[in-house]
Amino acid sequence: MSPTNPPAPRGRRTVARHGALTSPSPFGQLLKLLGVMLAVVLVAGAGVTAYAAYDLTASFTDEAVALEGQDSVPPDIGAIEGGVNLFIAGTDECLPEFADYFGDRCTGADAGGELNDVNLLVHISDNPRRVTVISFPRDLMTEIPVCTNADGSEAGGISKGQINSAFTYGGLSCAVKTVSELSGLSIPFAAKVNFGGVINITDAIGGVEVCIGNGGIRDSYTGIDWPAGMRNVQGIDALQFLRTRHGLENGSDLARISNQQQYMSRLAHKLVGEDVLSNPALLYKLATTAVENVTPSQSLANPLTLVQIALAVKSVPFDEIVFLQYPVYDDPSDSNRVVPNYEAADQLWAALAANQPIVPTSDPDSTGGVIAADPGTEVTPAPVESADPGATPAPSESAVELNSSIPGTTAAQATCSAGNLRADG
Repeated sequence: MSPTNPPAPRGRRTVARHGALTSPSPFGQLLKLLGVMLAVVLVAGAGVTAYAAYDLTASFTDEAVALEGQDSVPPDIGAIEGGVNLFIAGTDECLPEFADYFGDRCTGADAGGELNDVNLLVHISDNPRRVTVISFPRDLMTEIPVCTNADGSEAGGISKGQINSAFTYGGLSCAVKTVSELSGLSIPFAAKVNFGGVINITDAIGGVEVCIGNGGIRDSYTGIDWPAGMRNVQGIDALQFLRTRHGLENGSDLARISNQQQYMSRLAHKLVGEDVLSNPALLYKLATTAVENVTPSQSLANPLTLVQIALAVKSVPFDEIVFLQYPVYDDPSDSNRVVPNYEAADQLWAALAANQPIVPTSDPDSTGGVIAADPGTEVTPAPVESADPGATPAPSESAVELNSSIPGTTAAQATCSAGNLRADG
């Protein structure tokens, strides 16, 4: 991780194919699913049920992590000016109960290591509420700041390191500090998610309907051989769907991010559109499973905070739930890595600071991970509750059309996986 490599020149869009990398561990990919699901569960309303499940898992509080360098949290999240930022790290922790699935990952030299292969920043704006979920590619090369561990020791201080190594230097707090300094945002809430319970979560809600495009997906690494069309994925199938990149048109980790965003969007529709969130028994089971597999920041360990976060976003319309990938260039020093596109990112951060509606302008077909869905698979708008007649009207804001180098879609847009099989067979 050399500190001397210069950043890529601005204005050049990445076309890296990260399929040339060694395939990331199955554990790391399993965490992508759980991280993705927890992000949507938290912003969709399952946090309300976490209050009831709280007493089931004392370790949820006992193992809570202090976050270094982040703003203190007021008693009411509504008092946080500029909105609320929540970070979710999915790590490739090797737990014994899943060892049989992943072979060498749990028996080799790296079995004891832990990387933050999933990095999701969830921004919940204030008045009006909007939700923006930003995925940071695991192959992103950026500065890893000096991080202070719980025992007072320091690590990190790397001027150019891979973002998924931050957890190795200082755990969840260091991953948060890395993304906070990269984005310029204070991130007062965070959670680390390992892979336990992923199958139970998908089974608990009866699976998620995803769209398989082109001629279908065939991937020997995950065992997927699925035809085109709508498919309900549950349990291990859901895991393999989120893991696949060899089954996508582009075959890269960046393509996999856009495919995972299709899953996030359709999961949000499942939670809202099929009354999952109004089923107390189902929500309790879902929240309990999530709580048992989450290590929160100390600021997030209070169940009332989870309730507040859930209530803050329960009525956000789908066209204002936006899934984005942090903008990048190819790393000029390594074609299998990427570096920040600061200029494009600055537009995004400015829009969040101004609480302006965000409109992605990138072509979904360009990522190689998804394609625009046929009209028959379009999703319906989220129900919006009537406004409080006593509330102060939100000021009218003009929408910001993002630079096309920022891949993304809204939850109101329907996409399908860009399968690697030809439509004609």
